[in-house]
Amino acid sequence: MDPFRDFARSPKPTLGVEWEICLVDPTTRDLVPRAAEVIDEVGRRFPGVSLEKEFLQNTVELVTPVCENTREAVRYLQDSLDKVRVVAEGEGLRLWAGGGHPFSDFREQPLSPKFTYQEIINRTQYWGRQMLLWGIHCHVGVRHEDRVWPIINAVMTKYPHLLAVSASSPGWDGLDTGYASNRTMLYQQLPTAGMPYQFGSWDEWVQFMVDQRTSGVINHTGSMHFDVRPAAKWGTVEVRISDATSNLRELAAVVALTHCLVVHFDRMIDAGEKLPSLQPWHVAENKWRGARYGLEALVITSRETDERWVTEELEELVAVLQPVAKDMGCVDELNLVLEIMERGAGYSRMRRLHSANGDWKPVVDASCQELVEWTV
Repeated sequence: MDPFRDFARSPKPTLGVEWEICLVDPTTRDLVPRAAEVIDEVGRRFPGVSLEKEFLQNTVELVTPVCENTREAVRYLQDSLDKVRVVAEGEGLRLWAGGGHPFSDFREQPLSPKFTYQEIINRTQYWGRQMLLWGIHCHVGVRHEDRVWPIINAVMTKYPHLLAVSASSPGWDGLDTGYASNRTMLYQQLPTAGMPYQFGSWDEWVQFMVDQRTSGVINHTGSMHFDVRPAAKWGTVEVRISDATSNLRELAAVVALTHCLVVHFDRMIDAGEKLPSLQPWHVAENKWRGARYGLEALVITSRETDERWVTEELEELVAVLQPVAKDMGCVDELNLVLEIMERGAGYSRMRRLHSANGDWKPVVDASCQELVEWTV
């Protein structure tokens, strides 16, 4: 199989989720680079749990198997999380999750010993070293490669929606950045990251990847790290827009929204309907607005530059997606999007707590506690 050309078609819109969490010191609240030993110990004590070592040695990535729906994926993640917590707490560590740590110094956080990670740093230098960033990656099965790019281009019209409900990285290097998702702004500085080009066909994508291989770009990085991208090996569209949430309850909302969106657009193709699209400059502006303002964003909704509040858009979107959610068995999880809007997303809770006392440590504590208590 040529990984740049052959798409392993998925007969059903299955789901896979990757969620990045971190180890922190309960006293300093700083990140601790001991993920490798925690992962190895989990493997010894609880065989079968799927964990991955990530870019940084402070990060444990929880990975689901192929699932039918959000509920199945979240149950698997909860089980994995519980087992990681047993090991981590036994080592005197706490688990924390979010889009970006609010005060940890990136210069003091070591990389995992993997050749492609070292190559990324060798190539990107200062900008690559700043990647104290964590996200949620959702893989949704797609039945044919000809559907991949129409679906990706449509998903990109909902960029600020997926980001607003998950945004959880307002702090960076001890500062309140003023952004709901500072992670989004930092990550796009990598040369292989950011918005995908609006390819019109699978063949255009294949030629692009051939060019990247020929020019040596992906020899350094292993792949393109677009916000939404094809995962040809798995036969999926991989949506990487969302910040890592601080808890499983909000993760369930994000995953259900993502899964239902992809299935909704796939069904629109079946019905012969035209999928939504926006000019690249409108997509870029919406991405920035989502990162800057989160749930307070005014977003561009049409090629004619109409605008609406993202909260109005989300309420309507949850209603539109109800039939898909019912078929996929994730109505309750999709409706958690409305709960996030009522309560406030992660960034707003973090900002309120920081504003109250000018200290990020209680913010880390609160996120650690959410990871324990906010379940589905």
